[in-house]
Amino acid sequence: STGAVKMQPKAEELKFVTKNDGYVHIHPSSVNYQTRHFESPYLVYHEKIKTSRVFIRDCSMVSVYPLVLLGGGQVHMQLLKGDFVISLDDGRIRFVAASHQVAELVKELRCELDQLLQDKIKNPSMDLCMCPRGSRIIGMIVKLVTTQ
Repeated sequence: STGAVKMQPKAEELKFVTKNDGYVHIHPSSVNYQTRHFESPYLVYHEKIKTSRVFIRDCSMVSVYPLVLLGGGQVHMQLLKGDFVISLDDGRIRFVAASHQVAELVKELRCELDQLLQDKIKNPSMDLCMCPRGSRIIGMIVKLVTTQ
């Protein structure tokens, strides 16, 4: 009739891992300090400071597809124990795709976006929304990110 109820961690108990600093905590002055649960385990942040421990400020949760499409580094795909795993940052960031086809499509979309951005750098006056290729790529990204 009674049982244990899983409690969300307290704000000061939440910790995240960065490549260079190991564990970091959300700074008490951050808007997200009182957030006890994030839908995605990934955060992006603007500022990192070290006082009594390493803190991040100006952070936002980021879901997987925006991270894969807009994050730095190369996108890799591999088959591990029957799952198609997409990885970034030399394997530090990894997630399982729904299928091989989804993994390939996400990887190809990232390549197309990278090429589109290179084209925009070469030709700054190019209107990405008026360009047929650009509008298709942007439309697909918007659809993927908003429906995930």
